[in-house]
Amino acid sequence: MNANLNQNKHNTPLWKGMIVQSSFPAELQDLNTIATNLWWTWNYEAKDLFREIDEELWDETKNPIQILKAISYDRLQELSKNENFMQQYKSVLQKLNDYMSITPEKNSARIGYFSMEYGLDDSLKIFSGGLGILAGDYLKEASDTNTNLVAVGFLYKYGYFQQKLSIDGDQIAVYNRQNPSELPIHLVTDDNNNPLTVQVGLPGRIINAQICLVHVGRVKLYLLDTDISDNNEEDRAISHALYGGNNEHRLKQEMLLGIGGVRTLEAVGETIDTYHCNEGHAAFINLERLRKLIKHKNFSFQKALEVVRSSTLYTTHTPVPAGHDSFPEDLMMTYLGQFPERLQLNWNEFMNLGRMHPDNQEENFSMSNLAISTSQEINGVSELHGDVSKDMFKDLWQGYSVEESHIGYVTNGVHYGTWTSKEWQELYKKTFGDDYLNNLSDKKYWGKIFEVENDVIWKLKKSHRKYLLDYIKENLHKNWTQRFEDPKKLIKITESINNNTLTIGFARRFATYKRAYLLFSNLERLSEIVNNPERPVQFIFAGKAHPNDKPGQNMIKEIVRISKLPEFFGKIIFIENYDMNLAKRLVQGVDIWLNTPTRPLEASGTSGMKAVMNGAMNFSVLDGWWCEGYTEGAGWALPEERTYENQELQNNLDAETIYNILENDIAPLYYDRDNLGIPHNWIQYMKKCIAEIAPKFTTKRMIDDYHSQFYSKLAQRFNKLTENNYALTDEITSWKQKISETWDNISVISVDIDKTGKEALTLGESYNGAVKLDLKGLSPEEIGVELIITEQMNPEHSEIQEINQFEYVKNEEHISVYSITIKPKHSGVFNYGIRMYPKHPALPHRQDFAFVRWI
Repeated sequence: MNANLNQNKHNTPLWKGMIVQSSFPAELQDLNTIATNLWWTWNYEAKDLFREIDEELWDETKNPIQILKAISYDRLQELSKNENFMQQYKSVLQKLNDYMSITPEKNSARIGYFSMEYGLDDSLKIFSGGLGILAGDYLKEASDTNTNLVAVGFLYKYGYFQQKLSIDGDQIAVYNRQNPSELPIHLVTDDNNNPLTVQVGLPGRIINAQICLVHVGRVKLYLLDTDISDNNEEDRAISHALYGGNNEHRLKQEMLLGIGGVRTLEAVGETIDTYHCNEGHAAFINLERLRKLIKHKNFSFQKALEVVRSSTLYTTHTPVPAGHDSFPEDLMMTYLGQFPERLQLNWNEFMNLGRMHPDNQEENFSMSNLAISTSQEINGVSELHGDVSKDMFKDLWQGYSVEESHIGYVTNGVHYGTWTSKEWQELYKKTFGDDYLNNLSDKKYWGKIFEVENDVIWKLKKSHRKYLLDYIKENLHKNWTQRFEDPKKLIKITESINNNTLTIGFARRFATYKRAYLLFSNLERLSEIVNNPERPVQFIFAGKAHPNDKPGQNMIKEIVRISKLPEFFGKIIFIENYDMNLAKRLVQGVDIWLNTPTRPLEASGTSGMKAVMNGAMNFSVLDGWWCEGYTEGAGWALPEERTYENQELQNNLDAETIYNILENDIAPLYYDRDNLGIPHNWIQYMKKCIAEIAPKFTTKRMIDDYHSQFYSKLAQRFNKLTENNYALTDEITSWKQKISETWDNISVISVDIDKTGKEALTLGESYNGAVKLDLKGLSPEEIGVELIITEQMNPEHSEIQEINQFEYVKNEEHISVYSITIKPKHSGVFNYGIRMYPKHPALPHRQDFAFVRWI
């Protein structure tokens, strides 16, 4: 017994810690270089390299850093002696080194790009949806085109949520902490090897953010992280999650992104020429830039504003006012109460920077209005969205019509290397030639797709569809097993999924305006379509709803419920946790990409563009990008015209239209086969889709548009304003001050236009007019006078037909006389009006100094 007692005294293990660092054979030292540059995410040769190291681990993680951490040294030694692998490794490394050796032109303007999120890869979860995916694609294209750009964002420790579904279809948001050691990030340090940090003031304290660097090919992306010991628990959480917390939390995030973002680029030694504010979240960059110019260069606010505006582009992605971030005045006072003094403004003047209507105490401070107030150039993200934005912000420039707004647009695009499958890329390279990668927006290359045999394209599409459906079956099995759902029902569902059935995908954020419910308006009719014995159809749904969006979550729940009805087994499928890897499988595997938003609430949308790159066609409402992309014989569209004002009636009509097009157009075309099972007419649609739509919606075309429409213009103006010790800036600032002080005192002495209002004018005849003004000391060349003619319709929505300028002709005892001769060009009933406005040759556009008076 004593012996047994003695044996028990030493049962508890005594553990001691040790650290084992990764080590690579000398021959493979640069594996880590490849793994930590996100260049690998859009180069399939690099992905194949990591798959070769451990295929099972690659399929599980899709993360090279995790693979290199987990792989044994023995396996690495084995690979270093494998001739084929070493050849593959050297080829990828050489390709990366050659790519990185090319640097931007020395004299090109350095662009600073600021965004709340970046969708680069699932291995770096700092994005939630479309805005982030777009920003990630843009950085990759900036790298590919050697654009001189650096970017700033957040390192979110928990990223966006992982979606799980309950047995009843309820969305469960799960936040998983990212392991920094498994991320492609480098901690930025100072000369003493201490973490480099930036500071931003909050009420009663200073927050510190350390800086991490991500290499996106040639582009550097700096990410801010507040989860460090220098901060209290509340402030550490600022960079925990994307779009989490309340309005106050959002304000702190946006202060850090804007104010801290500018300080970050300064801390790492960057000199920025052009600032690109991607959505209003980052608009505080311009407050910080104003503060610096006023403090360090002793500029007045107006002079500093001229410089800041001349070098800033604001891109808006939101088509409804409610989607733009805004903050109440008391919250602004709490967090930015000291800022007006630093800008030499009083509080009301400061608040007016974020107001649509100056001095309106009831208005919140809008980040979008701030961005517009401090940016020379503004753009929407599709042609339609540009028009919607002009209308949404029209009250900022009262006196000008909507169509006169300077707001432009650059339609979004998608990054070819990220979203196009390896197999399609290989086919394109073989068909288009080597040079097409440098000319991805050139239609002449894409048109060569018509030279490819139909059976080659069909075989490729079939293999991608099978790959997708195999994954879906595997995914369903895993998720159903975890939820302990009925295995018999699972078997029936997976057995009903058919590799040869017309497959339609619908995947996006679940918001009510996207109308995911539209397809389910008539379940009996839908059942007939999906279960047609000769022409069956299967639908795959995926997407997350915001954790606070109950209507969106209810849509998901309803689709899951319908998918479990016997008549929809394997015909309606919802796949949980929509991420980039799932998105790639979907756009590469489906035959049709379905999109049903309420027009015009889709600013752009890009998922359908990705489908096009992979030979899938779109069936969509004519909204966002599809207004420009739709091509007859290369996809399908719901009519643009709205029939009913009542949204429910319009929904019912749109649903019936979808059913009819599916039954009468799409399914018959898909199932029209030859004796070998090849749908030649369908493939002609595919080819036309690739040839005519794909080249218009690449990020190559997109970034070229940004350069030609905005970056070049801003760089030139910024250089003009800053040369000769800001001489032109001083001139413009003084001139605007003079106009501002005199404008209200200008007197209209007389206005006279022949016959208008008395009798009808005659086509072809000339009529004279004159305006006399007392300019109170201003030069006649500083004031413009113009005649505006519009159709006599609704005054609020009348379209301008003509703008005719008056000419200054003489001075009569300090009275400036302007005259005009007009000759009617069209018959009809019109309105006309006369307005005066300030003129200066150095103004970039009218809205830059939007004084206007109708007389």
